[in-house]
Amino acid sequence: MISRREFLQASIAASALYGISGFGNWSKLSAQQALTQDDLLRFDTFGNVSLIHITDIHAHLKPIWFREPEWNIGVGGVAGKPPHVVGKDFIEMFNLTPGSPEAYALTYVDFEALGRTYGRMGGMDRVATVVNAIRADRPEALLLDGGDTWHGSMTSFLTKGQDVVNVMNKLGVEAMTSHWEWTFGQDRVRDIVADLPFPFLGQNIFDNEWNEPSDEFEPYTWFERGGVKIAVIGQAFPYMPIANPGWKFPDFSFGIRESRMQEMVDEVRAQGAELVVVLSHNGFDVDRQMAGRVTGIDVVLTGHTHDALPEPVIVGETLLIASGSHGKFVTRLDLDVRDGRMMGFRHKLIPIFADVITPDPEMATLIDAERAPFKDQLEEVIGHTDSLLYRRGNFNGTWDDLICEAIMEERDTEIAMSPGVRWGASLLPGDAITREDIHSVTSMTYGQCYRTEMTGEFLKVVLEDVADNIFNPDPYFQQGGDMVRIGGLGYRVDVSAPVNQRISDMTLLSTGEAIDPERNYVVGGWASVNPETEGPQIWDVVESHIRKIGRVALEPNTSVQVAGL
Repeated sequence: MISRREFLQASIAASALYGISGFGNWSKLSAQQALTQDDLLRFDTFGNVSLIHITDIHAHLKPIWFREPEWNIGVGGVAGKPPHVVGKDFIEMFNLTPGSPEAYALTYVDFEALGRTYGRMGGMDRVATVVNAIRADRPEALLLDGGDTWHGSMTSFLTKGQDVVNVMNKLGVEAMTSHWEWTFGQDRVRDIVADLPFPFLGQNIFDNEWNEPSDEFEPYTWFERGGVKIAVIGQAFPYMPIANPGWKFPDFSFGIRESRMQEMVDEVRAQGAELVVVLSHNGFDVDRQMAGRVTGIDVVLTGHTHDALPEPVIVGETLLIASGSHGKFVTRLDLDVRDGRMMGFRHKLIPIFADVITPDPEMATLIDAERAPFKDQLEEVIGHTDSLLYRRGNFNGTWDDLICEAIMEERDTEIAMSPGVRWGASLLPGDAITREDIHSVTSMTYGQCYRTEMTGEFLKVVLEDVADNIFNPDPYFQQGGDMVRIGGLGYRVDVSAPVNQRISDMTLLSTGEAIDPERNYVVGGWASVNPETEGPQIWDVVESHIRKIGRVALEPNTSVQVAGL
């Protein structure tokens, strides 16, 4: 009798062939200027269960440019493994065609030229078209949202997330988990969740006072689809009070809570679950490790680290599905579940090419209505850029170079620091910079731009701490962000070195002098987790700077030297 593992291995081969043949067809069609919505949505329906996954929308309701990372370094056992493969290596690994639509969507290679060819991506009205098409083909398809949904735009900031909540309710989401949602504060989360038509899941959300699972949020929920009893277990971002200000959600603690995850899997299996899905915001490497240590999980829908992979990663008998960010992709996963077991799958990462997919008219109307009160503010042109502006990558990122430049100029500092967050849209050279564009990379509920003094020794502590978050070989000690961006200071980082020994050769760029551990330096930054941070909002600082210079023209940033790859 064929084993479950053999079924899965056969499905892996089928999925890989299906994905590659689909990508190849896109390339041929686009070369003929004939890429169509039907091509993007074509799918050989399989099995008896369909999952639809979206994650890390970051409140971006309209189509955007979004450049994938040039740096995504894996350390330890994941070095060189997806998602830690970028650019040409990614194209070769997944057998993509250079210059094709999928190469543009999934890598940074020739981003500017291909962006002008293939256009913007995303837009929740286009996502709605895709979701509706999948549901027309498989009416019981289950739509799951991986979190980082309500936060990250000017309108979400002004409405405290309500604009995005209304859009996701219209889309028909059936369960979600969370991360940046909590930065609106626990009272706002409670208010929104009370009116959601679907569960807000988190098996790892605990009551701080009693150190026990919170009774305000469900650890898991149930669905019956295609005659299959499905348990969906939620995993909220585990490092909330470290990566974000804990004073905004003092009643709760988070954490990975691997042993409790195993308890939840065992519990739902005992209650008859035939398919166990974890809807996670751990980040890819944390989920990969958890999937290898917690038994009984069929599918992990992973989020937080914004990775987009055209094929699942298989850990034992668990599928890891990565669906990108900012509405660029929708995943469709069809499963063959028989006799209480997942026996095979078919997978497609659907790219949301905004110029190809027809907007859903009802969703488009809703989005425009949500934006209407702020339209003039959103669309006001502040300046223009002659440089490609982007954020993603372990180091640098031109948007943050611009932000650091603005901090040093507007706040009169020697050094500037910008957090290594991964959200925010890109802009092509020649684009106007609107107020909405600035908020796309700065909008948060603790955006005060502080001015302070730090010793050279403390600056090294900061850099070492962030480097360990990214390059610790144990994924459970990684929080999923990128390296803090620094203006006015250069350094060398050895990603293979042990903790507190990765950073060296720190230099003050204005003079070329080595950073003196004993000296105080004037430093500006933003997104401090301290509750009493003072200063103007970072978007106002950046807007003032752009207005003064008129056109943005950034020199290549070579201030970070990377070793140990």
